[in-house]
Amino acid sequence: MQAGDGMAKKADIPRQAIKSALELAASRGWNRTSLGDIAADAKVPLAELRKIFPSKAAILDAFSAQIDAEVLAAPDPDMADRPTPERLFDVLMRRFDALGPYKEGVRAVVRGATCDPEALIWGSLSLRHSMTWMLEAAGLNAAGLSGRMRVKGLALIYLAAMSVWFRDDTEDMAQTMAAFDRQLKRVDRIMGVVCRMQRPRTNAPEPSEAAAEAG
Repeated sequence: MQAGDGMAKKADIPRQAIKSALELAASRGWNRTSLGDIAADAKVPLAELRKIFPSKAAILDAFSAQIDAEVLAAPDPDMADRPTPERLFDVLMRRFDALGPYKEGVRAVVRGATCDPEALIWGSLSLRHSMTWMLEAAGLNAAGLSGRMRVKGLALIYLAAMSVWFRDDTEDMAQTMAAFDRQLKRVDRIMGVVCRMQRPRTNAPEPSEAAAEAG
């Protein structure tokens, strides 16, 4: 078949299928969008789509990875020496910039996931993977127990901001930025307290004890 016959080029199939899936979700709802609908809209043979994406959840997983890649590919060198909350703010707002063209589709997927166990499982795993990469992009270690705690905390912040983003109709995402700023400042204060509480005690005497011993 020639490229001009209306069939998507093989190299374009993943991106076109993702685009079609989210556009259909936005127009008719995620739960009412079938793999056959996606294949037809993307002008891809169903068998070819099956080779690449065995399920709708696989399409969403690829979409999440696509957004991750867009964020990771455009780091801001000026943020390297900025405080942690500012670096996280920058990374997460760049993520919402990347999600912008798919906003209505993402909203439909999130809404539909409440009654789709497969989508819920995908959402949990995909969110964890994405937040791991976002932490690393912000220069924070996501490994080990402390890293897993950071991933969970960032995921909660991200989800809270996403609920604002869905309602945010400002051109510069001012409401979303404000929500992020509040959440990140709150977490930064909490983490500062935790770090001080976990700071190892030394055997050095308190100033009053040292003075008594000197006397």
